[in-house]
Amino acid sequence: MSDFLIVSTSTATKEDAQRIAQAVLEPHLAACVQVVGPVSSSYWWQGKLETSEEWLCLIKTSMAHYPELEQAVLTAHPYEVPELVAVSIEAGSSAYLKWLGQELS
Repeated sequence: MSDFLIVSTSTATKEDAQRIAQAVLEPHLAACVQVVGPVSSSYWWQGKLETSEEWLCLIKTSMAHYPELEQAVLTAHPYEVPELVAVSIEAGSSAYLKWLGQELS
C-alpha cells in the first residue's frame, strides 16, 4: 500500500474541469490530472433522480497533500455539493509511483 491517492470530482463543463486541474497542479498539490468526458452521470439531487453530462477529473496526489487539495478543489468548484472522493492507490508500477512521489515533493 502506498500513501498515494486518486481523487475524483466531476463538473458540468470541460472548462470547469480544466480550471480545477490548474488549481491543484500549479501549487503542486497534484502530480497529474486526467480530464475525461463527457460522461453520463445519474444521481439523486434534492429528491429527484437526475441525469446530466459531466466531465470527470482524476487527480493523482498524496495523503499529505489531500487537505490542501480538498480546499483548492472546493474553492474552484462551481457545484453546491461537489463530488470529492479519494481512493487509495494500493499498488502501481514502481517507476510511476516513484515519479508521483518526486512530483509531489
